[in-house]
Amino acid sequence: MIKALIIEDESLIAKELQYKIKEITDDIEIIQILPSVKSASKWFLENSEPDLIFADIQLSDGTSFEIFQQYDLKCPVIFTTAYDEYAIQAFKVNGMDYLLKPVDLEELARAVQKCRVIIESKTNYPVDLNHLIQVLQQKETIKSKYKESLIVNHRKQWVPIQVKDIAHLSKESVLYIYTFTGEKFALDFETLEELEELLDPEVFYRANRQSIIHIQAISSVKPRENQKLTVSLKAPLKAEVDISREKAPSFKKWLDR
Repeated sequence: MIKALIIEDESLIAKELQYKIKEITDDIEIIQILPSVKSASKWFLENSEPDLIFADIQLSDGTSFEIFQQYDLKCPVIFTTAYDEYAIQAFKVNGMDYLLKPVDLEELARAVQKCRVIIESKTNYPVDLNHLIQVLQQKETIKSKYKESLIVNHRKQWVPIQVKDIAHLSKESVLYIYTFTGEKFALDFETLEELEELLDPEVFYRANRQSIIHIQAISSVKPRENQKLTVSLKAPLKAEVDISREKAPSFKKWLDR
């Protein structure tokens, strides 16, 4: 039996990954799910290393890279996060693997099989891991402060929604997000200010007190009286968002890149 850890700060995503692992194989036992750098560091201090680790890169209190730099682990690691193709190839040639979220079953099965070969042959962990981590940390530093997914309430369940799929965030009776496909979900956040800090300002703009919009959701911008602007969002949203005279110059600068 292969003893494995999951390091993931989103509990729903961790449970979904655990379920998918059970779907593809019955010889991997998830011995612990750890939600943070702090909890993982404490666990490794008190326990011997597992045979296999599934690790999200961006955690609530840092990156999982910090854990692997702190402890000289020999077991293979399957990372889950969002990186470009260059980084993906870097992982694959160094005896580790990489999975995009949401995790595809076939990709997961291939990654597990690759790690199984390493485990059974007792191959050492990649000697150039530290160099690879340094390269990836440079990429992660730029994006680490921004969320990749948000948890929404849907039919009395918690569901993760990818931030890249969000077209519009709106403060109504409660906070709602609208996806590019027109779906509407409630959020547990109390203010747009909290959300604004978690979203990449390169692609999201705080239009007014009630709205944050994704740059790809914009259909057209119409000048109004007193130098105000009205932004029309693409179908199926077909909503209009007003931008004040004071914010109009910064919005134009943000849009014109």
